[in-house]
Formats: sequence, structure tokens, C-alpha cells
Amino acid sequence: MNTEFDILIVGGGLVGGSLALALDKTPLRVGLVEAQTDAERLASSAGDRALALSRGTVQSLSALGVWTGAALDAMAIRHIHVSDRGHFGKTRLHAADCGVDALGHVVVARMLENGIQAKLGETKVVRLCPVRTMGVKAGPERVHATLKQDQEQLHVSARLLVAADGGNSTVRTLLGVEQEARDYGQTAVVTEVTTTKDTHNTAYERFTPSGPLAFLPLERRKCSVVWTLNTEEAEDALRQGEGEFTARLQEAFGYWLGRIALATRPVGFPLRLIRAERMTDQRVVFIGNAMHQIHPVAGQGFNLGLRDAAILAERIALQVRLQQDIGDPEFLESYAEARRRDLERVVRFTDSLVRIFSNEFPPLVLARNLALTALDRLPMAKRFLSHQAMGYGS
Repeated sequence: MNTEFDILIVGGGLVGGSLALALDKTPLRVGLVEAQTDAERLASSAGDRALALSRGTVQSLSALGVWTGAALDAMAIRHIHVSDRGHFGKTRLHAADCGVDALGHVVVARMLENGIQAKLGETKVVRLCPVRTMGVKAGPERVHATLKQDQEQLHVSARLLVAADGGNSTVRTLLGVEQEARDYGQTAVVTEVTTTKDTHNTAYERFTPSGPLAFLPLERRKCSVVWTLNTEEAEDALRQGEGEFTARLQEAFGYWLGRIALATRPVGFPLRLIRAERMTDQRVVFIGNAMHQIHPVAGQGFNLGLRDAAILAERIALQVRLQQDIGDPEFLESYAEARRRDLERVVRFTDSLVRIFSNEFPPLVLARNLALTALDRLPMAKRFLSHQAMGYGS
């Protein structure tokens, strides 16, 4: 089988699927390579993870026509409560103060996946599924990919290949693009809990000496928990029985939501800042986790990846209207430069939060708590912080 496309997207997950939907509005012939069957995707535990979506991300998903369905199972974030465990500082953000109904939403990933896959079925996007990418080679005018479906080899080409195939990107490996990695020495312990008090649509970000602890509302009395601990503490916590673990988590979070009880088994994920050494190769561009993986504090990961897809789609559409080459090196570098600024901004923000709130040096503790208190009392500062939380900072 030999097939020619204008754009070939490798990776049909949330970011790659969203890009395919956005590009369906152009006259381009788009191919979408997916390694998993629909049955495998539905059975994967990855679909159970909770995503904190900024208001900007929700607007992007609405424009793609996938939010209406997902919204039925989403929980609006109308309040954000930020505190420093054991200290006086706290800041509270409210959607009503910004004149909006929600600062963001929490949704289970599978709901979004289902919406994207259903919408793709209504488009002219050509889905190649399930196939594995075996080789990638770029030429001056087209990039060629060798795919494998069962025992059959498929040879496809495109003017531009977009790698959206996740943190263990096959495309990145095949092209020999190295990664820069920095180990945080921390592990994200992820679980779900029930609470005896109503969440009242509040997302909690509580900073502890070991790292940030987030409670994201899933239901009135149920939350997704992301508890960042140093690696040794995380290993110890994960070895504990349910009662010991729950007591430890309760002590770290406090009783803002009453008593908590585990709803799912805790799982640990080592945390590293990972960035590909470059965002582009010859007629290839990397987006989402294929390009970057960041600290989960403030829930910026998926929002950042979706902005990759949205901005790339906008720029490709303009390039098409101007009748210019969508794989032109200067075009790809201009996109990379624009995204680099956003990526660096988010990395600086998340790194700063981790460093500042994991340090128990008394003058710094006092300074950060005074800052939190000041933020809570200064309307202009709160509006700025809310603006960032809604995903309008880039």
C-alpha cells in the first residue's frame, strides 16, 4: 500500500486527535496513525486519569465540537484554594470575581478520548489503525514513513509529519532526536478519594515540605488526588496499608473536605522534566509529550500540549491560504520559536512553585506566606493569577 498525504500525524491520542480535528477544516489530506485499537484504548488504565482543563483549553475543545459531550461528565472549577501546610498564607480565586462561570474543569481523560474519536468519524481524516511506525526518512519535498499493520507493510508519505506519539515517541527515537531530562527526585502519587464534605466545585493546591498536594473535584464528594512526595517518601507511602496511607494523606491535606477515604489504589509516577533537544526535524515537528513532559504542579501538562496543537493548526491553515509549503524549515522554526516561549514560561512557573514551596528556610517561608496573603487581598493580583489559571497567560 502506498499512500500520499499532505500531513501525517503519528499518535491518535488527545493531542494528536485534536490536531487532526482542527486540520479537517483545511483542504489538506490528513492521515492519522494510531497504534491502539478502540478496544485497547477503552481498556487502558490511562483513560482513568483526571485532567485539569483551563478555561482556554475548554474553549479550544468547544471549537473542535468535542466539549459538549465531555461536559456532561466534567466538574466545573469555580474556586481555587491555595495554601501552605502548617503556615498562615492562603489565596482563594473565584470564577465569579472574573465574571465567568468556571475557571476550568476536571474531566476523566476517557470522556475526552471518546468525544475526539467520535468526532473523527465524521471527518475526512484517514485513520490508519492499528499500525506501528517502523521507519521515518525525510527528503527535500516529502517525508516518508514505513508502517506495519499486522504482517503488511505500508509505505506512506507527506509534506509534513507531526509526531504526537507521547513521551516514548517512536518518531523521535527513529530520527535520533535526543532528550534533555532533569530528575526532580519526586514521585507523583495518584489516587481518588471520597470526602464527607461537599467539594463545592473547589480545586485545592496545598504546598507541603515534600511537594504540592492537589485535590481536584470529580463529583460533589469525590476528588482526584495528585500527591507529590520525594522518591523515598513516596515508596514508603505506597508500601503502607490503606488505613496508614489514608491517615498520612489526611494529615498532609487537613480537614478542608472533612474525612477522606480511598476510592482507588494509589499509584506512583516518577517525575522528571523532559524536553526534546529540538521541536523540529526535516519536515517533522514534535508536539505534546513527544516534545515536553513537565511537573504536574498547577496541572499544566495537557493544556500546554493542546496549545501546541491549536497553534500549529492555526499556522498551517494560514500557510495553506498563502499557498506556501507547510514543511518549509523557516515556517517550522517560526512555530518552534513561538512555542518555545510558552514552554519556557510554563517550566519557569512550575519549577519556581516547586522550589519556593519545598524550602523550609524560615525567611523564605515568611516571604511566601506574606505573598499568598497579599495575593488574597489584592484584586488586581488575584485577577492576574486567575487569568493565568484560565490558560490566558501565553
